[in-house]
Amino acid sequence: MIIREATITDAADIAKVHVDCWRTTYKNIMPDEVLEQLSYEQRTELWNAKLSSADGHLVFVAENVAENEKREIIGFVSGGPEKSKEYPPYGGEITAIYILKEYHSLGLGRGLLMRLLQHFSSMQIHSAIVWVLADNPACTFYERLGAKLVVEQHLIHIGGKNLNMLAYGWETIPTESAFVLQERE
Repeated sequence: MIIREATITDAADIAKVHVDCWRTTYKNIMPDEVLEQLSYEQRTELWNAKLSSADGHLVFVAENVAENEKREIIGFVSGGPEKSKEYPPYGGEITAIYILKEYHSLGLGRGLLMRLLQHFSSMQIHSAIVWVLADNPACTFYERLGAKLVVEQHLIHIGGKNLNMLAYGWETIPTESAFVLQERE
């Protein structure tokens, strides 16, 4: 597996991972109509715009290198400076982290997150926040990595359904060795 900074040429592959992950992760959480209406084309446009922007947000991708040396993007993380300024102790925000279901539990999530947090540190950002749907099993991922619950209820309305978002945060970005220790406990 390789983790590297994404380029504009990765937009379509990131969009495919994004849509496929939403369809597997949010099945039975979000309305079916919302998931069915997702399109690779629309998400490609979104990622083209994000990857072209100079707003301080960065995307890292995880690639699986197959035996034939063909590289396939199997996950990504994105984030940058926290823009809302509603949560003052948190300077950075993880805006997305998705890994194809068949690659879960291999350490890719931790690797991608650590790479983004290292980037935050290089930008003098030493704390971070992430929003996650309350019904998403990924909540335990953030808890295992030492994130503390910051916001317990933040309702969003998607497809005619109210969904609760939680915010997890690290007031001090942990080092990779701290991540490993926290996961073992």
